Amino acid sequence: MRMRNQWLALPLGVGLAAALLSGCGTDQDESAGSGDAVVMGMSDDIQATDPASGYDPGSWLLFNNVFQSLLSFPNGATEPQPEAAKECHFSDNATKVYSCTLRSGLKFSNGHELTSKDVKYSFDRMMKIGDEAGPAIMFPMLDKVETPDGSTVVFRLKYADATFPSKIASGAGSIVDHAEYPADRLRTDGKAVGSGPYKLDSFGKKEAVFSVNSSYEGTAKVKNDGVTMKFFHGDQAGLKKSLLDGGVDLAYRGLAAKDVADIEESATKATQDIDVVEGTSAEVQHLVFNVKDPVVGKLSVRKAMAYLIDRDALIDEVYDNTATSLYSIIPAGITGHNTAFFDLYGSRPSKSKAQAALRADGITDKVKLTLWSTPSRYGPATDAELKAMAKQLNASGLFDADVKSVEFSQYERDIKSGKYGVYVKGWVPDYPDPDNFTQPFFGDGNVLGNHYTNSTITGTIIPETGAQSDRSTTTKQYDQLQNIVAEQLPILPVWQAKQYAVVRDGVYGLENCLDASTVFRFWEISKG
Repeated sequence: MRMRNQWLALPLGVGLAAALLSGCGTDQDESAGSGDAVVMGMSDDIQATDPASGYDPGSWLLFNNVFQSLLSFPNGATEPQPEAAKECHFSDNATKVYSCTLRSGLKFSNGHELTSKDVKYSFDRMMKIGDEAGPAIMFPMLDKVETPDGSTVVFRLKYADATFPSKIASGAGSIVDHAEYPADRLRTDGKAVGSGPYKLDSFGKKEAVFSVNSSYEGTAKVKNDGVTMKFFHGDQAGLKKSLLDGGVDLAYRGLAAKDVADIEESATKATQDIDVVEGTSAEVQHLVFNVKDPVVGKLSVRKAMAYLIDRDALIDEVYDNTATSLYSIIPAGITGHNTAFFDLYGSRPSKSKAQAALRADGITDKVKLTLWSTPSRYGPATDAELKAMAKQLNASGLFDADVKSVEFSQYERDIKSGKYGVYVKGWVPDYPDPDNFTQPFFGDGNVLGNHYTNSTITGTIIPETGAQSDRSTTTKQYDQLQNIVAEQLPILPVWQAKQYAVVRDGVYGLENCLDASTVFRFWEISKG
């Protein structure tokens, strides 16, 4: 998530910082459980079945399994690999022309042949519709798509973007059948026709049913006979009960951190046939500062907050240690990660340093401010987290902080109007590249709504790193960017999520669904 506000790209901390939930049994062979259907529970909703609109975790889960993209992220990969394409490459040194050749034999689940015409149609359609809740915002660099023949697609970019392959490997690159989807409007019948490993058989308020697509030609090797997703619409207690009662085989997105901890403790005591498995994640949460606000617009106030907020205590108190403290804009496991905020502000609260920062700016009274939250997008634990944060600030005697919480639609409107000084934002990446943790936040038209700009970042670092196809060579520049942000404090990183699997015995392979790409791979799950 994801929407644009890409922050919706995948909501966090539902109490989970926790909630990509997966399986166990890594010792099973590839054919274990093959032929059996899997039932999974999820508290998130699927907002759209049309790839030109959906930009949320539930929708992208559907897209990644029903549709193909030219490229994809295999388990554990941070570099995209061919999927519907048999080969892709930049055909110029300026990374402005990107060409792909389709693999042979591609068909949609309705039997229609998939050609370069469908690829061009999919991108042209997405850009033309430009849905506010869709992924078109990811492609400002896209000039036009050409099809020299039925198996070749050429993307011409307005400016260099070495991350373009990663972007088209995401759910945003889903290929639709030109005969099934109108060119200038969204499909609204709740159906989906793609060429991915699965077909969407039915979609309703209570569940979505997926069967294996026998026409699929690609890299995925399907290990089950279909998947049924049961929707709990935010009902964490209901999801937990269904898992414990055997109503679902696994829980995905939505268990509270406390529930995960309780289940893990029970499983350790061998009182029930349920396992908890931890996976990697690049999901992060930040405090965002409106730099034009009369209070936190002062750097001294932001510095004082950075010196006082105890991340470890928050994670222990609110999230039952289902996350880790984050001291950088780029999370651990992603190229370019550093610890700039740790280096400048430390890991333990320091009242003396906070007070010195305020006094140096002539501030002697308590700083009065409000921390704004929204549980409807980032989960009920978000309110508790910010209240704990306010308590930390107030305990110093330097702040008079309170917390207010509103529904997400109001929250977004108020951020846009500049009403809030301090507010929370969560982020799950569209693709595992440092660009996705920096350009949306600090580039032109950033999604934070906090009025922060830096000419070195926007004019030099982002354009230069965007043009470097060898991503390992960008580390020094991303290090510079993170140091600038740590010094100027437009945002304060708080935590990086862990991913957890909660799964009943006999379900295997979900450890292959939990990595920094955020792709949940139905085909890796087996039951038997």
